[in-house]
Amino acid sequence: MSLPISILDLAYIGRGETASSSLAASVQMARNAERWGYHRIWYAEHHNMPVIASSATSVLIAHIAAHTERIRLGAGGIMLPNHAPLTIAEQFGTLAELHPGRIDLGLGRAPGTDQQTMRALRSDPSSADSFPQDVLELQGYLTGPSRLPGVEATPGKGTNVPLYILGSSLFGAQLAAALGLPYAFASHFAPAALHDAIALYRREFRPSAQLAEPYVIAAVNVIAADTEEEAQHHFLETKRRRVDVFVGGGRQFSPEEADLILDSPAGRQILAMVHYTAVGTPTAVRDYLADFASQTGADELMVASSATDRSAWMRSLELVADVAGLASRSAVTTG
Repeated sequence: MSLPISILDLAYIGRGETASSSLAASVQMARNAERWGYHRIWYAEHHNMPVIASSATSVLIAHIAAHTERIRLGAGGIMLPNHAPLTIAEQFGTLAELHPGRIDLGLGRAPGTDQQTMRALRSDPSSADSFPQDVLELQGYLTGPSRLPGVEATPGKGTNVPLYILGSSLFGAQLAAALGLPYAFASHFAPAALHDAIALYRREFRPSAQLAEPYVIAAVNVIAADTEEEAQHHFLETKRRRVDVFVGGGRQFSPEEADLILDSPAGRQILAMVHYTAVGTPTAVRDYLADFASQTGADELMVASSATDRSAWMRSLELVADVAGLASRSAVTTG
């Protein structure tokens, strides 16, 4: 594979971990990913989820950027209905001034949480309806001119932080195409519309000042291990952990209980979420990713290592980088 490969890091809090230890692991992974040759790392905004520590996304990006040197970092994404566009422009404008040429801003229109937490965020459910206008307002603050006369983002104005539209449906594809922005599809957890959304985006894309041709990032789960048996073990643990999160609301089921749920209608929904998962030895994972890239026509892959064991998580990303030859490609690019 010659296309760039990046990482989605959810700052996952595993069993027996704290938010602090999870964030420390994210720092270490980012430092390794930079050395391994990954293109970028994105962090997602989620709220009221006890297993995810990336809720203050821009703060986390700032911390990771301060502990790395070259790798691109960004939001995958900021859930814009939760925020005023000016505030996000100032946050990411500050990041861009501190770390020039390294900051991305992916934008989504989902709340990234439940209805009760939306109220705690002071977010109006109808705010998602103004997502296209909010994207344009945000873009104006970063690139100029501002769409609100007399209002500028400082820092922010002139930083030209690149925007990406995130989506798991045709809506995001249509918007990204209409605005001439790159499109990132969340096929790592919402695979159903992947091919239709990408086809629509490419068909309707209109060039913009930021982007002359369509650019697609497709997300995919990966669990690579030194043996097939080890990889399948970690994949099973991943599915069981998702039962805890999506069925139990954080309650920890026994392995036997989780397996029974996985055989139920609720479990089949969880299995559908991980439809696009590369599992196995490094060679098997490489072949899966190459086929996935070919089938989607993606310009970049974003891998999410869903292994629940921290060592297996880190090892999985290392094996993917090694088998894809990322370090050698990075050396040619930066040399």
